[in-house]
Amino acid sequence: MTGWTETYRGAVPPWQCDVTEHFTVAYYFDRLEEADANLASELGLHELLHRDDLRRRIDAHFARELRAGTSFHVESAALSTENGLRLGHRFVDSTNGEVVTWFDEYWDLAAPLTPEQRSATEARLVVWNGPAAATRPEPTTTDGFIPTARGRVKTADVDAIGHFALGAIVLRFSNASGQLDAAIGMDANFMQQQRRGFSTFELILHISGALRLDMPYLVESGIAHLGNSSLRKIHRMTDPRTRAEVARLSQFGVNLDLDARRPAGWPDEMRRRATALFVPVS
Repeated sequence: MTGWTETYRGAVPPWQCDVTEHFTVAYYFDRLEEADANLASELGLHELLHRDDLRRRIDAHFARELRAGTSFHVESAALSTENGLRLGHRFVDSTNGEVVTWFDEYWDLAAPLTPEQRSATEARLVVWNGPAAATRPEPTTTDGFIPTARGRVKTADVDAIGHFALGAIVLRFSNASGQLDAAIGMDANFMQQQRRGFSTFELILHISGALRLDMPYLVESGIAHLGNSSLRKIHRMTDPRTRAEVARLSQFGVNLDLDARRPAGWPDEMRRRATALFVPVS
């Protein structure tokens, strides 16, 4: 393997599109899991994905939407072995070769790479040509978060090693996003009548723990930023038995006019209700 290598190829099924009429973000992460596993296997690092103590940060930037029927593939590469392992993935429209989504991924390894793993990986490093990872303020406390999703890990939610899978985790965060939208008045009636939806352009996912089959989860959410048409949501997934954080998602997006496919301003009442759900960040 030299440079970027293809790690996934497929198309967008219509049943994996959301109310904004494009590919649901959770399914990007479902495909990312396949790309991660294929790249790790190519690098001789597949066993790292089996560790309960693997900590990850994944920055996703959505440059252009994928809609039902679009064919796409994923190209992946190792970027760095400094202080862990950094990987890059780019989702490419197979029709025209345009990169539509970028994933910049960092693995915080509990144990360093072996000399053989490091040497083999460093021989295949590429230069990242995607957007720089964003620096966003993080919550300072749990004050202000409201419950937005709750349940248990089901059989269909676990990956090949029995962990709550990335795609399933992000799907729960997507459900939480819908609850938070409703809390500010962006409910189903508003979206249907006004032809609006929340369109995400940036995600920052932190994985700090692992849940397994039949374990409970709780997601709580708040708002960290409100612009003219933009909104940044923060979602926290915890094990409700211990309150230990398992995952956290920063979700930046806009109020999308579904007909014009352009951002639309927030109505005054939604701005008022969103302001009441601000969480402290620094």
